[in-house]
Amino acid sequence: VATFCLAEMPQASAAEIGISCEKRANRSKISVNGGGLPPGEYRARVISGDNRRTSAPLPTIGDEVEFDFDSRLADIQAGATRISPDFIQNGSVTAKIINAAGRAVTSDTELCRVR
Repeated sequence: VATFCLAEMPQASAAEIGISCEKRANRSKISVNGGGLPPGEYRARVISGDNRRTSAPLPTIGDEVEFDFDSRLADIQAGATRISPDFIQNGSVTAKIINAAGRAVTSDTELCRVR
């Protein structure tokens, strides 16, 4: 007779997301960090008011992936996804991490720091 112990089965780790954002008079800046992800490529989508922007795909490093969105030229040249200086609307940003199949694996909304 075969018996199975469910306690010995590995638990799937849940995907996590961290969002930080800052709105200035002439700049919008958003960072999206994902963790607990299976290896692969992911995109990040940020939404604020009617504004939406999706990053290019990036591979995980370990179980993490990091995306930057910015309106400052130096940060865009360093690899950040371009957004407009007035991208952040109503003081908050919703971010999603999207897998290669186009499905959101985690999302959250964050109030942005205003400077």
